[in-house]
Amino acid sequence: MRLRRSSPSHTFLLSAVALLGGSPAAAFYLPGVAPTSYSPNDKVPLNVNHVTPGPSNTDAQIHSVFSFDYYHPAFHFCPPADGAVSKSESLGSILFGDRILTSAFELYMGKDESCKALCEAQKFDVRSAKFVNRRILQNYNLNWLIDGLPAAQVSEETLTNTAFYSPGFALGNMVDKTAQLNNHFDIRIDYHEISGGKRRVVGVLVTPTSRKNSKALGDGKADCGDVNTPLVLSEDDETEVTWTYGVQWTPSATTWATRWDNYLHVFDPRIHWFSLVNSAVVVVFLTGMVATILLRALRKDIARYNRLDQVNLDDLSGTSAVDDGVQEDSGWKLVHGDVFRTPSHPLVLSIFLGSGAQLFVMVGTTIVFALLGFLSPSNRGSIGTIVLLLYTVFGFIGGYVSARVYKTFGGEKWKLNVALTPLMVPGIVFAVFFLLNLFIWAKQSSGAVPFSTMLVLVAIWFLITLPLSCAGSWVGFKQQPITPPVRTNQIPRQIPASATYLRPIPSMLLVGILPFGAIFVELYFIMSSIWFSKVYYMFGFLFLCYGLMIITCAAVTILMVYFLLCAENYHWHWRAFFTAGASAGYVFLLALLYWASKISLGGVAGNILYLGYSALISFLFFILTGTIGFFSSWAFTQKIYSSIKID
Repeated sequence: MRLRRSSPSHTFLLSAVALLGGSPAAAFYLPGVAPTSYSPNDKVPLNVNHVTPGPSNTDAQIHSVFSFDYYHPAFHFCPPADGAVSKSESLGSILFGDRILTSAFELYMGKDESCKALCEAQKFDVRSAKFVNRRILQNYNLNWLIDGLPAAQVSEETLTNTAFYSPGFALGNMVDKTAQLNNHFDIRIDYHEISGGKRRVVGVLVTPTSRKNSKALGDGKADCGDVNTPLVLSEDDETEVTWTYGVQWTPSATTWATRWDNYLHVFDPRIHWFSLVNSAVVVVFLTGMVATILLRALRKDIARYNRLDQVNLDDLSGTSAVDDGVQEDSGWKLVHGDVFRTPSHPLVLSIFLGSGAQLFVMVGTTIVFALLGFLSPSNRGSIGTIVLLLYTVFGFIGGYVSARVYKTFGGEKWKLNVALTPLMVPGIVFAVFFLLNLFIWAKQSSGAVPFSTMLVLVAIWFLITLPLSCAGSWVGFKQQPITPPVRTNQIPRQIPASATYLRPIPSMLLVGILPFGAIFVELYFIMSSIWFSKVYYMFGFLFLCYGLMIITCAAVTILMVYFLLCAENYHWHWRAFFTAGASAGYVFLLALLYWASKISLGGVAGNILYLGYSALISFLFFILTGTIGFFSSWAFTQKIYSSIKID
């Protein structure tokens, strides 16, 4: 599906809407974002953000993943007379690459301007010209903010002919393989008038054009030149560029509370509904299979086992009833003395399970907050901030679960468990994040996380997460271990050869694809929001898909463990974790397919960055789904073995 713009440039796509619970805009301002009202001729600030890559007009692929500071020396944008000042940002906004600064634009409520110069003419040397021309070739976009609203262009979805606002606008255009720099901006600002003559900004549209003959006339005045004579930066000599703009204020019936409705757009919601219905059918089928096992096969097995325990086999020697009975006494009951045997590497497994429980609660709570409207696009970086906050607070849960599981396994290295639970998984994530950030630093990209922010993350990690995790571990070790319903034999039982489909790799490939199938469509849109700088706001679908994924993950892992126990293989602990976690392999495979079809990065650094972050997301997904599979299987084994009589 392609989009048509009302202007020649192609910028960011904004695809999102909350599909559960009323109007999407009605939920945007619950956290306390207050509107700003302006009187006529009041100054309205225009802030600038980083310059980001967008999809190409020719192949719809993204050709770079590095953003740049708006006032990067090579762009030669005009800074304010007293210097650009950074605006306060949330931690999540900084981590996602926002770098918001003041600008030299002078906008006054209700005052139209036909042509104004931002500053005196700027001279682009050969090096700057080559840098900017390459950014135009890669379809980089400018990002402005006026009263919290992103400056946008009107896009049109070709499938439904629906017009919507697409945030950002092109740095330049490629015409006949020639890069044309946009140096004039026509800004249209929609405002809504309220009582008392006050006005509120409800929409911002920018139409950029390339004009070679623009000239500054002094005192802010300018000759904006001819739109038919585009500006091309010479790569052989200096090029003089004058930055100009015009402003038009337009009254609008749109209210402040619904101003984001123009920006939010769902691309063909039938895709989401089809995915949701498909996942629901799979869940119903799997749940039916599990119910069949629990209500028929298991009930029949348990009744037979308990009946055999009441028969004195010595009195029935030589009869066919004995032979049939003994022959029937096979399957999962035979491994009752080994099924709760401590697995190999219990310390590592308990740490993974603690981190997985922490991730599980954090992801679920974040989705619920987003569904209620607390994480809106009007509050930049809110998702990143809330994820860090919740993961920090839920460190207590991670420590508790890890300690309780490790104590149940009979582990003796409790000090190591307490220390590694808050350090192992977060340490892996932070180490990979830091190494990838070095590549961004090397590219002088504004997306690089500042060293001071890194120190803040480390401080949060060691001053808040670590103590909370240790407190959770202390409480967990104080609790009684979870008692298995049957005793464990001293001598391990020999495990017979398994069928091909029950071997580790085949079972992981078979079982792992089903949880992935429940959420892969939403994962595709989430990946688009990350790499194409779209805004994801379909949290209603995400909430339902997350629930379906949990049910699917639990159901398929229980089925696999049941078949494994019937084959008299009692090594189910790591098998349940890895089998459910195998869906992460399909997540990484989706990332590779997305890389091959949607992203074309020429440099090594960009490819390493993409693959590194994809591997990091897949690793966390592995921990999350593996934990769901393990605990559902543990509850299943506890239930079935507590239902039979064992001498």
